[in-house]
Amino acid sequence: MLHNFGSINLDHVYRVPHLVRPGETLASSDYHVGLGGKGANQSLAMALAGGEVSHWGRISRQDAWARDILARAGVNVTFTELVDAPSGHAIIQVDDRGENAIILFPGANHGFTATDIEALLDACEPGDWILTQNECSALPELFSRARQHGVNLAFNPAPMSDAVNRLPLTACDLLFVNRGEAAWLAGVAQDEPAERLLDALSERLPDTATVLTLGHDGAWYQEGTARHHQPALAVEAVDTTAAGDTFIGYFLARRQAGDAVPRCLEVAATAAALGVMRPGAAESIPGRNDVEQALRDGLPG
Repeated sequence: MLHNFGSINLDHVYRVPHLVRPGETLASSDYHVGLGGKGANQSLAMALAGGEVSHWGRISRQDAWARDILARAGVNVTFTELVDAPSGHAIIQVDDRGENAIILFPGANHGFTATDIEALLDACEPGDWILTQNECSALPELFSRARQHGVNLAFNPAPMSDAVNRLPLTACDLLFVNRGEAAWLAGVAQDEPAERLLDALSERLPDTATVLTLGHDGAWYQEGTARHHQPALAVEAVDTTAAGDTFIGYFLARRQAGDAVPRCLEVAATAAALGVMRPGAAESIPGRNDVEQALRDGLPG
């Protein structure tokens, strides 16, 4: 079983001709509210991919519809708590090239305590996996206690911050990072080649496997001295929101199913490519049948 200790946000998405510049007021051509948050997106992607995932999260009672979306997709929401606090939310700009800019308010996602972490860990079996991101409170307690409970820890340090570098990252068994996050953690420039980023991460965390996603430059997997590269898939991007979350969810679902790493990378890249061809965050994540068809017949033109 994989348990996702992750954020649940309400995404307020605005379509704009370009990302707002300092001092500028810009009219939006479209607006909608939907389920988001890196945690919720990754749980949803994993469930849609056929994986077994339990979501540990918090959301306002008045926004219970968001929990219902996860449940209908097959996510176990037993430990998704409805609380008397504002939900986390994000204000997302999406421009005509499909790029996005995001302002995040953590809300209920920052209501977890050390006591909550201990209770959640007690629900795990030895050998289970925990996935988490940098959008919930009490991460230091989770990192320090996970190994003692005999569980494996996967970490996506997004959004990146100085607090991530203060975590005991050696507790991680698997790390998901993009170029900027990898450079920050490794202490090297963002424009370094992928191989240099992987070398530097290996020097800092030699016992941690790494998935490095590079957008147009594809993705890499590194474990010890073994490396696998997945080329990028050329598509017309409509909205890149949740592309990384889709990749992570599908990768973990295929690993859970026992697929070899190259196949996991291929499936995850295909799912992410389909996702960026659609607008939105959670609603852009493709289902398993769509991904299997694209793997078999090619991506739609």
